[in-house]
Amino acid sequence: MNDTSNFTLTLLRWFSENGRELPWRQTRDPYAIWLSEIILQQTRIEQGRPYWERFMQRWPTVEALAAATEDEVLREWQGLGYYSRARNLHAAARQVTACGGFPTTIEGLRSLKGVGDYTAAAIGSIAFDLPAAVVDGNVYRVLSRHYGISTPINTTEGKHEFAALAQSLLPEQQASAYNQAIMDFGAIQCTPTSPHCSDCPLMECCTAFREGKVAQLPVKQRKLKITERRLTYIYIRCKGMIAIHRRPSGDIWQGLYEPLLTDALPQGAILLRQNVKHVLTHRILYADFYLWEPDERPSLPPDYFWIPETNLDNYAVPRLIEILLEALH
Repeated sequence: MNDTSNFTLTLLRWFSENGRELPWRQTRDPYAIWLSEIILQQTRIEQGRPYWERFMQRWPTVEALAAATEDEVLREWQGLGYYSRARNLHAAARQVTACGGFPTTIEGLRSLKGVGDYTAAAIGSIAFDLPAAVVDGNVYRVLSRHYGISTPINTTEGKHEFAALAQSLLPEQQASAYNQAIMDFGAIQCTPTSPHCSDCPLMECCTAFREGKVAQLPVKQRKLKITERRLTYIYIRCKGMIAIHRRPSGDIWQGLYEPLLTDALPQGAILLRQNVKHVLTHRILYADFYLWEPDERPSLPPDYFWIPETNLDNYAVPRLIEILLEALH
């Protein structure tokens, strides 16, 4: 029995005893599985699970989700961040509905908006038993440590090397179990910090453990430079109405709503929050938040409009705005 078989069988055995019980694992419905994968992109399971449950309750089928408006989907998504995922989710639901159902090939799944190699492999293997290996952060970590691979995971060379290795380890008849096993193993056993090496079933054959390199792997090239930006928001309240506008297309917060963003403070504006820090992937935002209650509606840029303040909860806002609005209470 070769090392590949040992590695694979050990993971499958570990998974049968330690795998996480998650609601989307109790079904082969591609909609439920796809929804979980999109929600869990860049989101922890503890945070994402309630969202999955709410989406499944409100829109139990892909046809129901496709029939929703983008505003409704964004509002339900509020708080998860990376809102392009929600817009892609909605667009993909309409793709699937137009095609009469989910694609049953990896190529077909990858054609859906917001579905890349990893998500296609996860959906394909779990819902349709397709022999496609997943490669995510957990997989990179487990494979790089076990096999002592120092190729940076965020390079083209690294992505190709790990994808080929992951595929070579996949047992074609147990693709679903194996993919879930290696993801869970990385999340529970071979964690980013303080991994549980002392009781790891792969300890004896783990290169990183043997060579004392667990903390050094996987290797990642230095990221893009982080930039900073300062923002000033004014919450304008006038006779029970407030002014908001929708972020335009091509924007990181596309389709979400916010109060007046300006550099000019009107007389009488009251500071509610100052220097609120909000960290994005490649940018750090610092925001000041003011309340202004004029006697008459002021003139505003053409893309702003007035709504009853009591209706604000019907409009999805970025997480930063959600935090700032808390100052009103």
